[in-house]
Order: sequence, then C-alpha cells, then structure tokens
Amino acid sequence: MEKVKWGVLGTANIAKNCTIPGMKQVDNCELYAVAGRSLKKAQSFKEEFGFEKAYGSYDELIGDPEVQAVYIPLTNDLHLKWVKKSLESGKHVLCEKPLALSVAEARDMFDTATANNRLLMEAFAYLHSPYMKQLQEDVKSGMIGIVDYVESAFITQGYKEDFRLSKAQGGGAMYDLGCYCTSMILSLIDSEPDFVKADAEFSESGVDLMTGALIRFKNGTRATFNVGMVLGKDSNFRFDRLYIHGDKGSIRSDVEYNREGDVSYMVYSTEGVVERKIRVPQNYALEVEQFGNCILKGEEPIVTPDFSIRNAQLMEKILEKTGYFGKE
Repeated sequence: MEKVKWGVLGTANIAKNCTIPGMKQVDNCELYAVAGRSLKKAQSFKEEFGFEKAYGSYDELIGDPEVQAVYIPLTNDLHLKWVKKSLESGKHVLCEKPLALSVAEARDMFDTATANNRLLMEAFAYLHSPYMKQLQEDVKSGMIGIVDYVESAFITQGYKEDFRLSKAQGGGAMYDLGCYCTSMILSLIDSEPDFVKADAEFSESGVDLMTGALIRFKNGTRATFNVGMVLGKDSNFRFDRLYIHGDKGSIRSDVEYNREGDVSYMVYSTEGVVERKIRVPQNYALEVEQFGNCILKGEEPIVTPDFSIRNAQLMEKILEKTGYFGKE
C-alpha cells in the first residue's frame, strides 16, 4: 500500500498519548520524522515509537523534502505560524483543534493552503468516529422529527499549572473544550446562527474557567452548552452530555468525546425506544487514515475548510460575548 510520510511537529501529550499511537495502527501512514524543542525529547519519541528521524527544531523537520504531511499538536498560539510555514514548505497539514484563535487566522491558513496547493484539515478526531456517523444519520433520517433543541456539555478537572491557563498561549475552557461543543452543534444543525448570548467565569490570568452559551439559528433551532475546567483538582473526572430534542422524540448520550470501544446512546421516538450500540476504533487512527486518503486518493476531508471557518466564526462570537478578548 502507498503510504504518506508523516512528520510530527512537537512532542505534546496529545501526540504521545493519542495521535501517534493511532498513526501506528494506520496502513497508509509511515512514521517518518518527529521534531521537538530539544533533540533529546525528539530522540526519546523516535526510540519509543519507531520514527526514522528526529530533529531538534521544527524548521529542520519541515525542511526535510521526504516529509509529505505534518501533524501539529502545538499550543494554540503557535498554530498560525507553523501551519503556514509547513504549507509554504510544501507539506499537507493536520493541525490540532482549535485550528485558529480567530476567524481571520483560520482564513489566512486556508488561503495559504490553497495558494500552495496543499491540504489543511483541523484535527477533530471524534468527527471521524462511526458513533458520529450513526448519530448524524439518525438525526437526518427524521427518526426524532425536526430538531428544535440541542444541548451539550464538556466539563473537566481544574488545572494548577497548564498552558490552558495561559492567555498568551490561547488558553481557556472555550478554546480547549468549547470547540468540541460548537463543532458538535454545527454538525447536527443545518443552519446558520443569528443570535448568540454567552457568559463566563474568568481566572486571575484572564482565561475562562467555565463558559455557557445560548445560540439561536436562522431555522429556529436553539442550542446551549456548558464547558469548564472546574471539577476536582488534578483528577481524571469529567462530565460529558449530549441531548437532541425533536418534535417526534429525542436522543440522549453520555458518550465522551473521542471515546473508543463499545459505546451506546438512546433514541426515544413515537416508534419506541432504541439503544444504538456502536463499536468505535481509535478515533485518531481514523482521522490520520482519512487524511492520508485525502492526499493519496483525493477523498473529501471529513472536516472541511468551510466547517472549520463556520466553527471559528461561532467560537469568536461566543468569546466576544463573554468579554474574553478584553481580559488581561
């Protein structure tokens, strides 16, 4: 099988614990190179995961002509710089969510991809899951009628020292967790927002610890969500919730974002109660495989540029409403 030679631009935990293990499961992926802020850290990744090359700087990796695609798991404030540099170096790019800190940044990145005839996809691994495919099919089939309300929540533990608490690095609950909820809502509601109201609790460092939002769409559907980093300190506890209401029934799910293994959700309708049971592979493997197929076979990305820009627009409206951009 033809393979894409991948370079991993950074040694973040999401790369180590999620994406690289997923890459190792994918037939069309070759773990070719990894770069870190220090050669020592990159070498440790090379030895642990079997990369062919290790680099002590990001520029060295994107300057390697053998690298075809770059995965970027860097902090949010570094996405714009390294996405553009990678694209301009002739690499296809898979960049961790949230792709951008603003709509302008997102457009700039996609314009750069177009100008260099390269692919850029935002890394929402959960959107590649068969769980999401089944959920979307049930909604589109009319099983619960016309959807008029969607509710989502994603609340995690409190952090003591973490880049998510740094305003300069694009931290906060909305950027880290809210992007999941907004992308979920947009994937289920085929309309554009025309009203947004939101509020947040802020930390001393100026990032939102908890954010809640109400969105009304042009077709009349409403959505709400809550995200936060306010549960037990340094614990692994989290709270996930999804509720979809229609005029003929509802769907209720407590499945965690990016969960793998056996998952299920309940469908309540005028036809009765159905439990959907789905076997979900590692989502990050599905994501890398699909992006590889986009490069090798010309598949349409599951997470399209249009979707990412729409999501950035909604997030920006919410952040504006909370006053995030005015906080020091």
